[in-house]
Amino acid sequence: MRTIHAAPLLRLTPDDEPRPDHAVLVSGDRVEAVAPLDELTAAYPEVRVRRWAGTLGPALVHDGPLPPAPTPRERVHALFRRGAAAVLATAVADPALRAAAARNDVAVLGAARPSALMVGGRADLAVFGADGACLATVVAGRLVHRRA
Repeated sequence: MRTIHAAPLLRLTPDDEPRPDHAVLVSGDRVEAVAPLDELTAAYPEVRVRRWAGTLGPALVHDGPLPPAPTPRERVHALFRRGAAAVLATAVADPALRAAAARNDVAVLGAARPSALMVGGRADLAVFGADGACLATVVAGRLVHRRA
């Protein structure tokens, strides 16, 4: 299923210059296109559009221990509330944590890498408000967190 994720601003990397009125077309677990919103909606008029307030960009790579929580599942979901979709393997060495990460499609990396949105890449997106708070997180094309 395709979805267009749109926001007033879009960054291809966390440090990229923001692009106004751009959007990301997601198909399954992949980024299919990044373009101005009006171009994507014209090319794909039947596709659902999720409009977010804030700045849309790549989900983060969490490079420390997972946030504390009562269960491994809740520790993984705490990552989503921070806008992360990937962790370092050292952070999920515990089998229960690794299993919770796998069940939720969290990317487990051997080494840190820069976050980036790219066509053909995994659809790991996050939306951040002006105050830096994560408003929404998409992991492998699936909405896993939305701030109420």
